[in-house]
Amino acid sequence: MLAMISNTLLTQLAIFGCVAAAVWAAIEFLGAGGRSRAEERLDEYQDSRKGPRAAATKNDSMSKLIAKASPKLSAPLQPKTAEEQGKIKQKLAHAGYRSENAVTIFLGMKFLCLMVGFFASGGTMLYLKGVNIEALMYTVGISGVMFYLPDAFVWIRKRGRQDCIFFGLPDALDLMVVCVEAGLGLDQAMRKVSEEMQKSYAVLSDEFRLANLQLQMGAARNEVLHELGQRTGVDDLKALAAILIQADKFGSSVAQALRVQSDSMRTRRRQMAEEKAAKTAVKLIFPLVIFIFPAIFVVLVGPAAITMINEMFPAMQGK
Repeated sequence: MLAMISNTLLTQLAIFGCVAAAVWAAIEFLGAGGRSRAEERLDEYQDSRKGPRAAATKNDSMSKLIAKASPKLSAPLQPKTAEEQGKIKQKLAHAGYRSENAVTIFLGMKFLCLMVGFFASGGTMLYLKGVNIEALMYTVGISGVMFYLPDAFVWIRKRGRQDCIFFGLPDALDLMVVCVEAGLGLDQAMRKVSEEMQKSYAVLSDEFRLANLQLQMGAARNEVLHELGQRTGVDDLKALAAILIQADKFGSSVAQALRVQSDSMRTRRRQMAEEKAAKTAVKLIFPLVIFIFPAIFVVLVGPAAITMINEMFPAMQGK
């Protein structure tokens, strides 16, 4: 009896010691090695000044791990031709992923999601339903959904970036018109727009900053403007690039071209708002019929139905 009690006590003490050691190690790891609060505040201040670069250094180990594993994971899904690879690269560029290994990481994530979906769904279906056709169909369906999950994420990010650029472009054009009419060149106007719109429209500001950086590196203005439209995938930005290229080629007024493009974009935005407002009545039919009309029917007809039941049933029973 004493031996059993001693063994149980030793087991409990061992578990407590392991948990305490794990908690202590976690506290030491999160406490950044016992540094003072002043040092932590200085690091936070430096990280805030560094901006996105500091956030990238914090995830440096994870990025290196993904970069090392991606070539092996993406090997079965590598495109056969340069045209297919160019389409994938352009799709990722529209979503904001422009690094050299973006295609490899994307294909590696697709293959990883496929394997995770296959093993997770296969194990679950094997435990719940056993080995049969239904379990195989569920496994294949869930694996297919997981395989296209990175594509859905890229598409959502692409739409968000394109909407941000579309809604911020008229304001950017108005600011460029003011800068050009004040005597600045197109390059200086793009730099000023990227600086002023950093907080309101960060995506558009980053695109203009990248274009301005390419101009400073010596690239031709026509190529930079054309790449600006192709890189984002926004039709309005492509039209703006074409107008600026034409104005630069023929020597016409850049301010007038920007003003006309800004007015046309605002007209298009107003037309889109009017179109959505016109569709509202049609879209309200389904919630009205499914949710609101039954409630109104119960409120209006319910008391009359209860009165009829209370009055008619006793009369019918009396006969």
